[in-house]
Amino acid sequence: MHNKSSSTLLYLRTAFAWFFACVLFFPIFWLALMAFKTEAQAIASPPLLFFKPTLQSFYDVLERANYVDYAFNSLITSVASTVIGLMIAIPAAYSMAFFPNRSTIGILKFMLSSRFMPGVGALMPIYICYQYFGLLDTRIGLTIMFMLMNLPIMVWLLYTNLKELPKEILEAARMDGATLAHEFRYIVLPLATGGIASTALVCMVWAWNESFWSLNLGAANAGTLSWLIASMSSPEGLFWAKLSAASLMAIAPIMALGWFCQKQLVQGMTFGAVK
Repeated sequence: MHNKSSSTLLYLRTAFAWFFACVLFFPIFWLALMAFKTEAQAIASPPLLFFKPTLQSFYDVLERANYVDYAFNSLITSVASTVIGLMIAIPAAYSMAFFPNRSTIGILKFMLSSRFMPGVGALMPIYICYQYFGLLDTRIGLTIMFMLMNLPIMVWLLYTNLKELPKEILEAARMDGATLAHEFRYIVLPLATGGIASTALVCMVWAWNESFWSLNLGAANAGTLSWLIASMSSPEGLFWAKLSAASLMAIAPIMALGWFCQKQLVQGMTFGAVK
């Protein structure tokens, strides 16, 4: 009887897992479906599930805007912001994890609380500063903004990861005469490689998908793929097939990265979980 109830529970869990997976995947499926339709088919009512696929919307997007330039801007800003952020976050998390004081937790909470503020609340002063320093519509400006946006999360994830490292190894190294620099370079960094990689992947995905700051601080010169998607709207209205094609082209690279690195992404998302 016990085995039968356990099997039933397992089937129910599997069914629920498949159900929620289908629910989460459906928007991507519908987006892909719309991208291969003509504009007339995209706005047909009721929606068409069976039709002759066409690549015309993809050709129109590539003719109207240079997809490669926007993709290159997304790649440069997301990778550069992640690398610079790690250069700041790793030493900060290391010092907080191994040399804490009474204000360490308070500083971490304050850093995390900055992520709770809506971006529009800080848009005006940041926009004025960017305009004054000539950072509007530049890759440098977007890189700095993406780095600052992800820095609190980077520190939190890395801090939680470093706290899990065995202290005995570090104590043994100190007894053998290892300096602080040698301890950090030859012991901490190799042991924390998995956590650093997963944190980098998570933050790079967030930077790639960022739209608010991309739309408000970027334009034709430094616009990312989010700016390309937004440009698909026009005074004549929304072209759903072209908009879907542009969106699919924007999310395809990061979806492929997430698919191949899903284990590291899940690890990075759970490192900062509150125990």
